[in-house]
Amino acid sequence: MRLSKRSGIIVAVQGTQVVKAALAFVFFLIGIFSISGAMTSLRPEYRITSDSVNQAATNLNGQLLFSLMGWENHQFLQALPEDYETPKLSNVMFKLSTNINLDDPRSLLGRELPGFSLFDGKILVAGEGTNYTNMPMESAPPVDVLMAEQEAALQNTEDLTSGSPENTAAPPLSTGDRQAVYIYFTHTRESYLPYLKGVTDPNKAYHSKVNVTKIGDQLKSSLEQRGIGTTVDKTDVMANLSQKGLGFGKAYQESRPVVQAAMAGDRNLQYFIDIHRDGYRKDKTTIDINGKPYAKLAFVIGGENANYEKNLALARELHSLLDKKYGKGLSRGIIEKKGASTNGKFNQDLSGNALLIEFGGVDNTFEELNRSADALADVFSEFYWQAEKVDAPPQEASDKQ
Repeated sequence: MRLSKRSGIIVAVQGTQVVKAALAFVFFLIGIFSISGAMTSLRPEYRITSDSVNQAATNLNGQLLFSLMGWENHQFLQALPEDYETPKLSNVMFKLSTNINLDDPRSLLGRELPGFSLFDGKILVAGEGTNYTNMPMESAPPVDVLMAEQEAALQNTEDLTSGSPENTAAPPLSTGDRQAVYIYFTHTRESYLPYLKGVTDPNKAYHSKVNVTKIGDQLKSSLEQRGIGTTVDKTDVMANLSQKGLGFGKAYQESRPVVQAAMAGDRNLQYFIDIHRDGYRKDKTTIDINGKPYAKLAFVIGGENANYEKNLALARELHSLLDKKYGKGLSRGIIEKKGASTNGKFNQDLSGNALLIEFGGVDNTFEELNRSADALADVFSEFYWQAEKVDAPPQEASDKQ
């Protein structure tokens, strides 16, 4: 009799466990269908995209994954550096649930302080040393600088010529007469203090002749040395702004038709590079590589353009190649900018192969800038010819080999 009661209790307990398991499975299915329904009913701009998944995966780096798995299997912890500090799970969950990053006070303050959005931006890929205190920064020049007919006298002009080609031999691969890269300058007159006599204010580092357009000349020379046909458009966008009485904030509105005209006039153009100069000082924009100073590069992506993911993929590839071939730090990383305080497109909606690149800062010299232009041409050509090889028809690809 006692055994019968005990058996009945065991059966009842097992039955309860089965019921709980069944209910858990039912709630799991309901949850899956609810989440799926919510995702598919969202407006397109709020749905999860491949880039959203990519950003989440970027935050979950290898060290964090090893750390999480180490909670269950301590062998995984042996793969972590000795000085690695596991982030608090509470911080991770807090960021996911509130969109506030405890390591970035701007994520909270930016919503509360008027005008704080001027310093907004998002680090998509952080180069070595890049954080939210030293992201690329461009400030508008004073009105008197933008409108002035007289400008600073020049100095230190002996290193203004483009560097001599390293190799004058014909490149093994060539685009022939076809121009594949288009270089232009939305902020045409952005200049560098070492060449402006008597100018010490970074906000006044502007000049009609000695400016970022000279970087375009070096980049063109270096790309063509590697067989990639390149054209440089030096349309003085800032002069056009002055003539039309438009403010600095209308610069992209003014450069847009220039790019559109180039695209319509030459269907062979594939890549579009807008060269700029950052507003930071030399300690943040210069790096020593093998005993030689280079001007750091930074990629800026407009967060409100239809080609966002394609442009981001291109910038990621070039950033990665720079890290691989020149060491971490030459590329400051990839920054997203969007919102009311900025353009948000930067003409990148015109092409999936559009880049905005900051070359150095106000204190850099053209010796440093030219080295960086050569480095960019080096990795870009590697990327370009590999992409051409992949995209070419089988017979054409074999011919290029």
